[in-house]
Amino acid sequence: MTKPMIKIHNIATDEVELREMNDAEYAQWEANNTEAAQRQAQAEAKATEKAALLDRLGITEDEAKLLLA
Repeated sequence: MTKPMIKIHNIATDEVELREMNDAEYAQWEANNTEAAQRQAQAEAKATEKAALLDRLGITEDEAKLLLA
């Protein structure tokens, strides 16, 4: 499997380096992607729970905001 590429642009010399991620960079990249996927799953679960609660209460999101304001 090939690793993602990294592009480094040296503004002072206008040189551009394009290279494959090293092992440490790739491990961090994978950890960041895993964390982002977990955050996304949590956000989706929270939105589903919120929608279910609003449905049980029989009110819209705007009406709930009015109650909490």
